[in-house]
Amino acid sequence: MSGFSVLEVKVNAVFPVPTQRFGSLLVSANGRYFVDRHGTPVFWLGDTLWELFRCFDADTALQLLRRRQAQGFNVTLVMLTGVDTPRFGLDAPPAYRNLAGEVPWLDNDPLRPNERYFQPIDTLIRLGEQTGQTLVVGVYHQWHVDTITLAKARPWARWVAQRYRDVPNLIWSMYPQATPEYIPVCRELAVGLQEGDGGAHLISVHPDPAVASSSFLHTEPWLAFNMIQTCIDYEQIPTAVTTDYQRVPAKPVVMAEGGYEGVEFGRRQTALEIRRQAYWTQLAGGHHVYGHNDAWTAPQRWAEWVDTPGAASLRVLRDILTGLPEWWQIVPDATLLIAGAGSGATQNLAARHSAGAWVLVYLSTPGTVSVRLDALAGGCPCRAEWIDPRDGARVPAGAIAGQPVMTFTSPPDWEDALLYIGST
Repeated sequence: MSGFSVLEVKVNAVFPVPTQRFGSLLVSANGRYFVDRHGTPVFWLGDTLWELFRCFDADTALQLLRRRQAQGFNVTLVMLTGVDTPRFGLDAPPAYRNLAGEVPWLDNDPLRPNERYFQPIDTLIRLGEQTGQTLVVGVYHQWHVDTITLAKARPWARWVAQRYRDVPNLIWSMYPQATPEYIPVCRELAVGLQEGDGGAHLISVHPDPAVASSSFLHTEPWLAFNMIQTCIDYEQIPTAVTTDYQRVPAKPVVMAEGGYEGVEFGRRQTALEIRRQAYWTQLAGGHHVYGHNDAWTAPQRWAEWVDTPGAASLRVLRDILTGLPEWWQIVPDATLLIAGAGSGATQNLAARHSAGAWVLVYLSTPGTVSVRLDALAGGCPCRAEWIDPRDGARVPAGAIAGQPVMTFTSPPDWEDALLYIGST
């Protein structure tokens, strides 16, 4: 094995959040959603494949990414050094070793990167260019607190960012605890990343454990968007996303890690729970990331967990939401629900088009809601229809003839439901 010092990398000036980039996602002018380099809105639907760089060769990784691409996922969250498997008692390659048994750093020193570990990543990190997916790459986790120290954070991040500065479909991330003690290392990492790639890529923070990056870093100028992690306590999603949506300055809100499909920490999340999390996120004004528990506990058995009902239902979600006129102009509006908002695991949320072209209500369980209709532009006539989140099937929800408020009851045999009200 051979190593080299990242301290040899030339230091550049610190750059602001990027405004132009080949192939990379950018933040919209109003700070609410993502766009491509042409300014076209991009619907974010993420997945967590933390071990993509550590437990897969390039051919297998490409198969997995293509499958996720077909399911509608266009963003993939990955850890550069993988998961600390012994910490969780997992039967997987030893901590931080790749398929060839190589570790990221010689003598566990981030200033001595192991070329044999990173050479395979040079190919893996560019697979998104073939699948149209953006990789959100984590360069630090709070597990690394004794390794990537404050003194080493900046040169380590600088080296990583310089190595991958020309990768287009890329966002940088870090995973500290959401406490003031981690602010200095986050700042050093951000400076190093910007020095290394010239400020070419967005940077975000995914707190672990915690709920929101906004709780301690929202005003940092390099923080392009906020991330939320509720883990299995996903009933927090509506409140957490709403709180971040209302912050100033406006930044996109990504619900980055909720309850994974399957059994996670002793709690089972079914396809219904997966849909609830995603629709709560979207109607509260955020952007969602899905995960399957086996993707990090049994990554190499990917063929067993890649095709699941929860993942399939998010393809339906994507098709429904992107089929709305100007879907990116969604505005959360709790005042639309006069009755039937629900609570806890059975919360119901409402949102509308910014100019009143449509209203959308999500019912997380069969029930009845009363909806204000005065938010619709130009009044009526309008149509109302129920959409089944399981498969996208649609049935009429009744005629609308100018009433200011109407009451709707979802089809009784549906697990959850979307109510669409818009112009005919």
